[in-house]
Amino acid sequence: MHKNIDELFEKLWQDYLIVTPTALKIHKLLGSTQKDDIINDHIALRTFNLEKINLEKLANHFKVLGYKECGEYFFKTKKLHAKHFEHIDQSKPKVFISELLVEEFSPQLQTIINDLVNQVDETVITNDNFLYSGTNWSVDLETYKQLLKQSEYAAWTAAWGNRVNHFTVSINHLKGFKNIQEVNQKLKDAGFLLNTSGGEIKGSPEVFLEQSSTLADKAKVHFSDCEIDIPSCFYEFALRYKDKSGELYRGFVEASANKIFESTNVR
Repeated sequence: MHKNIDELFEKLWQDYLIVTPTALKIHKLLGSTQKDDIINDHIALRTFNLEKINLEKLANHFKVLGYKECGEYFFKTKKLHAKHFEHIDQSKPKVFISELLVEEFSPQLQTIINDLVNQVDETVITNDNFLYSGTNWSVDLETYKQLLKQSEYAAWTAAWGNRVNHFTVSINHLKGFKNIQEVNQKLKDAGFLLNTSGGEIKGSPEVFLEQSSTLADKAKVHFSDCEIDIPSCFYEFALRYKDKSGELYRGFVEASANKIFESTNVR
């Protein structure tokens, strides 16, 4: 496991950019309004809730670097469980990790996911590069399509494995923008496509968080029997408001996150 938090995030960012070239263009577009670099609000990772590679196994890579569990979430329609983690140094990005509740799906999907996870070598789970190691299993295109019929999340995770599915621009730290609407307009004017599921802006000042996101880029996946372009990762934008305690809200809103997940949907 990594000893240095900034080094880990840099590795995750570089791995993310390989399949999300749009993010670098947006980073430059929004960053052109300020001298210092864009602040990353949070990252998100996906996994399956099977013991070998469940949420806690991924979280351990952050806990050893000073992260603590700070919130828990359930997404009934998508059959997901998630937690978010924060560092003692609040300038560090938050980490949102979700896991598919495999047992709530059909026997067919359960068999497929169990077969994939059984291929994972136990020793890779504590390696430095585990969170950006991609698929530690072999999967063919037909299996991906079978998963897609039941869960976009399951199919995406089977195809991409371990990698961050989004980084998030902190609008609170962006110079030159008054609100999330201005950020969205700047993106659209530059030709970037936004996720409109549940509206372009998810959340509101009343829930202390507004979010928007691009639609995922498409990138080549090396299935065991072919190579094909499928949705990869996306870039998110978050504006946080002060909660009742007078501090900026640090959690996540289930109804909003539910729609953000759809940024990687096949279209």
